[in-house]
Amino acid sequence: MKIVSAQDFKLERKSDYGTPEQNETVKAVVQAVRTEGDAALLRYTKEFDKVNLESHQLRVLESELKAAYNQVEPSFVTAIRAAADNIRAFHVKQKRSSWMDFQPDGSILGQIIRPLKRVGVYVPGGKAAYPSSVLMNVIPAQIAGVPEIVMVTPPATRGQEGIDPYILVAAAEAGVTEIYRIGGAQAIAALAYGTDSIAPVDKICGPGNIFVALAKREVYGAVNIDSLAGPSEIVVLADDKAQPSFIAADLLSQAEHDEMASAVLVTPSQPLAEAVSAEVKRQLELLPRRDIARASVDSYGAIIVTDTLKEGIEVVNRLAPEHLEIMTEEPMTVVGQIENAGAIFLGPYSSEPVGDYFAGPNHIIPTNGTARFASPVDLDDFLKKSSLIYYSKEALLRDGETIMELARREGLEGHAQAISIRLMQEQKSE
Repeated sequence: MKIVSAQDFKLERKSDYGTPEQNETVKAVVQAVRTEGDAALLRYTKEFDKVNLESHQLRVLESELKAAYNQVEPSFVTAIRAAADNIRAFHVKQKRSSWMDFQPDGSILGQIIRPLKRVGVYVPGGKAAYPSSVLMNVIPAQIAGVPEIVMVTPPATRGQEGIDPYILVAAAEAGVTEIYRIGGAQAIAALAYGTDSIAPVDKICGPGNIFVALAKREVYGAVNIDSLAGPSEIVVLADDKAQPSFIAADLLSQAEHDEMASAVLVTPSQPLAEAVSAEVKRQLELLPRRDIARASVDSYGAIIVTDTLKEGIEVVNRLAPEHLEIMTEEPMTVVGQIENAGAIFLGPYSSEPVGDYFAGPNHIIPTNGTARFASPVDLDDFLKKSSLIYYSKEALLRDGETIMELARREGLEGHAQAISIRLMQEQKSE
């Protein structure tokens, strides 16, 4: 890995809005599915996924979910159930209720909190299948009270025809019963606008490739979306007491995701920087996905050497990473100074995969510096709020003139008259 000083390091955000050709393709696919429905959906599934389907074959049968259990190891079922328990336990603590504030004058102010009615979850099936992401999307939606959760995933996974059985088992364990074998931009369009076979949803969640991301951007407004997530990223903040082999392994755990993934070490220790660089080179050769990890490390990896730990913290806050590991002698004294990070892992044994798979917090986290203003997926992503206003006569008589003053200062006489007519009516009745 290249070693640079903090002064020489330049922060560059990766903003991938796709090529003009990709954007045109996505717009054409979305429009075709919107106007032609199932016919376009089946045509693009044949063209892009090389799978011939009829409309009645789009939905995954309950018998297929049951059969998937025979294709996975019992140890996987045990592991996915344990992870699901932890994810539920963490997210259930986020539950909130509607509230009302009863005023002395008889007015009532409040907020009504309701779950979304129908949510679509996209599960990718390209370079890798991610059963853990099924849990991270579905379980918070369930706890929030969403009654209809529909999952879409490509009909071919890892180049093989058929949905990955591990994804189907994860879906079954999470409680998803409505699953469709479609992927890509055409799946996003179907979720957004509906077809004869698939009812439209209120929100679309879940990661995907560039075509999925562009399609989500295209349909935003017709439906809500979770985010336009970029490649995965990790930053490790470490001092000279940290273990180089641990750091290298954690950097590579993200680098193996994608050629555009980012793995960065920030440290005030030059010896640690050199030791980690050597360790990354050694461990890289042991990875099955070493070609992907090497491309990531070469293009987007870095070791940033700072003059002090305080300067390292400043660098971290500028990076605003998706995942931040703090491997310092006293991590609890550092965490309070971290302003921007999606998920923070403290100490040598809180490796990033602990959060990815098992601990309970959501692993769908803001990327590409958006942790400056965004948060991990939680129950709020599946809730909507309505303000509640019941103004009493006493309150309107008291506040009416003030409301009209504000309305007229904005040139909206109709607003003022809506108040005035009520005040005049009350004056006549006295």
